[in-house]
Amino acid sequence: MTRNLFLKLCVGTALLTTASMVHAAEHEVKMLNAGTDGIMVFEPGYLKIAPGDTVNFVATDTGHNAVSEVTPDGSKWEVGFDGGKVKFEQEGVNIYYCLPHKSMAMVGVIQVGQAVNKDDAMKQADTLEAGFAMNQGRLKQYMAQVQ
Repeated sequence: MTRNLFLKLCVGTALLTTASMVHAAEHEVKMLNAGTDGIMVFEPGYLKIAPGDTVNFVATDTGHNAVSEVTPDGSKWEVGFDGGKVKFEQEGVNIYYCLPHKSMAMVGVIQVGQAVNKDDAMKQADTLEAGFAMNQGRLKQYMAQVQ
């Protein structure tokens, strides 16, 4: 092996090692009876993260869970009443809700990277919003932040 080829291999290995050492971020969403946006909320209600990041749903107040309604690829995810973590790999918009408090607009939006499914998510958000008994406009406010 020539010295030049050996150096290229060493540099390439170092770059791969460095890339694998980059850690995805972990974010926190609290499930609350009351917060900045009113009663029955996820805080923050809108969150933008990178693909590969994890969101830790914290059961700050009891009686809340998180269930996906809209995802970029149509897959479903759910976090129980004790909280839990979800790793987001797929770019796009995720809309989720608390099952017991869905009619109270206990909803949230997580944008992962580029909003590749923004148009579809907007349509589904309008349908969801129409079914809320209170806190009208909350989901629209969160969706207005999607870029």
